[in-house]
Amino acid sequence: MPVSPMNRREFVKKSAVTGAVVAAAGAAGTGTAEAADRKHRHHHKAPHTWSFSILGTTDLHSHVFDWDYYRDAPYTDKAGNSVGVARVATLIKQQREEKGEHRVLLVDAGDIIQGTSLAYYFARVDPITGTDGTPGPKHPMAVAMNHMRYDAAALGNHEFNYGIELLRKFESQCDFPLLGANACDAKTLRPAFQPYTIKRIRVPHGPDIKVGILGLTNPGIALWDKDNVSGKMVFPGLVEQAKKFVPRLRALGCDVVFLTDHSGLDGSSSYGDELPYVENASNLVAEQVPGIDAILVGHTHVEVSSYTVKNEETGEDVLLSEPYCYGKRLTVFDFDLEFHCGRWRVTNKKAQTLNPNAVDEDPEIKKLLEADHELVVKYVNTPVGTCTQDLSAAESCWKDVPVMDFIHEVQMAKVASGLSAADAALPLISVAAPFSRTADIPAGDVTIRDIAGLYIYDNTLYGKKLTGAQLKDYLEYAAKYYHQVPSGTTVDTSTLTNANKFWDYMYDTAAGVDYEIDIAQPEGSRIKHLTYQGAPVADDQVFVVAVNNYRANGGSGYPHIADADIAFSSMSEIRQLMIDYVTEKKTLDPADFAAVNWKLTQDGTPVF
Repeated sequence: MPVSPMNRREFVKKSAVTGAVVAAAGAAGTGTAEAADRKHRHHHKAPHTWSFSILGTTDLHSHVFDWDYYRDAPYTDKAGNSVGVARVATLIKQQREEKGEHRVLLVDAGDIIQGTSLAYYFARVDPITGTDGTPGPKHPMAVAMNHMRYDAAALGNHEFNYGIELLRKFESQCDFPLLGANACDAKTLRPAFQPYTIKRIRVPHGPDIKVGILGLTNPGIALWDKDNVSGKMVFPGLVEQAKKFVPRLRALGCDVVFLTDHSGLDGSSSYGDELPYVENASNLVAEQVPGIDAILVGHTHVEVSSYTVKNEETGEDVLLSEPYCYGKRLTVFDFDLEFHCGRWRVTNKKAQTLNPNAVDEDPEIKKLLEADHELVVKYVNTPVGTCTQDLSAAESCWKDVPVMDFIHEVQMAKVASGLSAADAALPLISVAAPFSRTADIPAGDVTIRDIAGLYIYDNTLYGKKLTGAQLKDYLEYAAKYYHQVPSGTTVDTSTLTNANKFWDYMYDTAAGVDYEIDIAQPEGSRIKHLTYQGAPVADDQVFVVAVNNYRANGGSGYPHIADADIAFSSMSEIRQLMIDYVTEKKTLDPADFAAVNWKLTQDGTPVF
């Protein structure tokens, strides 16, 4: 539900002054403390040096416990990682005990309320916004993070997946601010969320250390969640907004300026030239905006323990760190400061990541959220039908497997049901990506978690129109996913895909047309024998393409699709449509939908 114009104006006005209010309130308290300190200066010598730490998490994606809802078992991976804030909370307690409660701040870099079955449950099944006038529950992530005493969190792009109303409700449940200096009201262009907060590190018998924390989110929200934010919010670049707010924090007397960015640090963008702003811009912020001491990085789900960038204007080093996603790591930034010429200055800083896999889960978080967890476990284990045979996604990245045709079947059926008479006469096809190679729908009973494990994102559905020429371009773009393997060379599936740069979720296959991908050919010349119902696809032939909202709005930079005419749109999640399909039919039978319509070749010879 959109915020009314009056409420939005009031909120923006309130948000814009929040930082100043925080600073002023803190200054008033400091004045009292410093006055008391001055009385005792002749008894106590003020320290010349001090140290403190900022702890950081990112991309928690509603992982509270060390549990895999899709497998209905404790989380495991080859590296022996654990997930969940319950374990991270134990590390944070240890840091506070070791360094002192008042020498530790705790910050997150976004993507908090989406990503697990627990997140979906409290957004859609028993939403925190309430239903039919009844108040909703408190979000488990708000409960956990309040207990852990977070000082601030940046907005992630996935915060917007369930709409602004649910995000505002989550914000109201948090005891800490959600920061987004570049999440702006579409009309006023002023931050619609608090842009920054100022925290004070108390120094006995000396002036406080003022720490300014600025939050920046991802410009890609404008594309990826267009349906939720269009006309309501805009998302300028990180560099552009940091240039406005970092000087403001320095002018407010901040001794340390710390950024929490939901943006990676390699300067790349997954959406091509669809937006003028860079997706992964943390390194650019460090280079181009003077006055920053350190940046907590998020969004890209990688671990970068410590990384230094030299600012172009000042020559000063900016320290960056990105902890691994899902609570697999905790970043620790340590700062040493010296009081010199009437102010605190940073003399040394370092960052490292800690692994929580060897500590126990926080018993208090377990006590607070065990009941919520059990509700979700019961929900995801609800049977919705049966399957006639095991449907595995293990080979979905290089073979046309039946479990992917299940997704295509559901997408095409839903789009077909909502087309106009004119568009219903056009050929209908579907595109979808293999999100999880470990997904498996077993023979026998099929549960919600089996389907959720196959379709892990909360995407909704579009029907968009592409010409035959545009469709070929689209499939050529997808075929970049494969490394070139010359004819006569053995194909090794472990090295076949370019998945470290062109991730699995970026690779679309198509159903409804037949084609070959010749991996012996260079990029741009791989799609061969593209046909529809046995006839070659003509360049001017028009298709309705069933496609998820992320891709339809420009996600992953596919050509033509973002600007294509819309023939159909729905706010129903594709995953729920798949659950409904099995519930209605009672039996999932690949004989109803499976067809091999694409294959990999080398100079025309099938690879498999």
